[in-house]
Amino acid sequence: MNSFDVVIIGAGAAGMMCAIEAGKRGRSVLVIDHAKRAGEKIRISGGGRCNFTNLHTSPKNFISQNPHFCKSALSRYTQNHFIAMMDRHAIAYHEKTLGQLFCDGSAQQIIDMLLDEIKRFSVQLALSTSVDVIEKTDAGFLVKFDDVQINCRSVVVATGGKSIPKMGATGFGYDVARQFGLRLVETRPGLVPLTFEPHLLERLKPLAGVALDAKISCGKVSFEEAMLFTHRGISGPSVLQISSYWREGDEIAISMLPHVDVLDALKQQRAQNGRQELQTALAQHLPRKLAQTIAEAQVKFAKLADMPDKEFRRIEAAINDWRIKPAGSEGYRTAEVTLGGVDTRDLDSKTMESKTVNGLYFIGEVVDVTGWLGGYNFQWAWSSGWCAGQVV
Repeated sequence: MNSFDVVIIGAGAAGMMCAIEAGKRGRSVLVIDHAKRAGEKIRISGGGRCNFTNLHTSPKNFISQNPHFCKSALSRYTQNHFIAMMDRHAIAYHEKTLGQLFCDGSAQQIIDMLLDEIKRFSVQLALSTSVDVIEKTDAGFLVKFDDVQINCRSVVVATGGKSIPKMGATGFGYDVARQFGLRLVETRPGLVPLTFEPHLLERLKPLAGVALDAKISCGKVSFEEAMLFTHRGISGPSVLQISSYWREGDEIAISMLPHVDVLDALKQQRAQNGRQELQTALAQHLPRKLAQTIAEAQVKFAKLADMPDKEFRRIEAAINDWRIKPAGSEGYRTAEVTLGGVDTRDLDSKTMESKTVNGLYFIGEVVDVTGWLGGYNFQWAWSSGWCAGQVV
């Protein structure tokens, strides 16, 4: 029977970071993953360039039933620590909008960096391998897979969530939590496109592919980034961000010209050229197809000169206070992350260890900590993995 100090289930961002840190401390480490390759989510992220962290990472960029839980990990292993690791491996990167950092080259560079570090510290990696059984023993745990039995002192669950099942995502980590009596926060898709009901979709069908910057709000939360009309509803960064706060039945408010006083602009255009049609006037501020769709919704007036201020106010509301109830989301199929997960009340925020099962740790996406779009979820993976790696 083989023995290791630590068995880590999941060779993603959090699992590999934990393995590296445990290996540095001289621990014997085995990482197990059912995928054929390590770091599959890293490989596809950021359009293949991996948005590996964000310069502005702070606890306010995360969603959890306990917003304080992530503070310790994020403060102990910061975005600057991971950037320093990138620099040591001479991986070039650049900043896009809002502090998002991407590789200049391929996301594979980050995977190779992590694998190089794993090899350096003699961590063993078992891919295309599924864990069958985890049992608690007096000395730690017994992990069984493929007719192999492993004794270990600690088990780290870094299996991620349910998002992107075509890449092999499962709820295995949640099953382990239930097995050992840990509580779970309801899981649901996060950072996901929203869908419209058929009637609205039919009316907006011509807008598929139209993009613009918009401010989208749900309750007291707002995001202002790009929005994209799709064949199923709406997507784009602002939509993905608000989706993590939206629940079925909730209304969202969309401002498509958040920095334009539409009423004042229309009044000025009417004064300057009253013979101008509404569609032409709106097209000076909005994509042509969108301007046409909004103009076609009113049929009373052909020219700006014929339109009273009351009509301008209605158009202003249609543009900057468009209120809709999405029918749903596109689900885990396209969701970038899974909201909810292992309840943080049952974990130590400094070590990620279960408070009731000694030697059992949960890190990364499987935990009820979910970041905004823009590199925050990778930073949580690095930070939580690092923390567990200091003590396993």
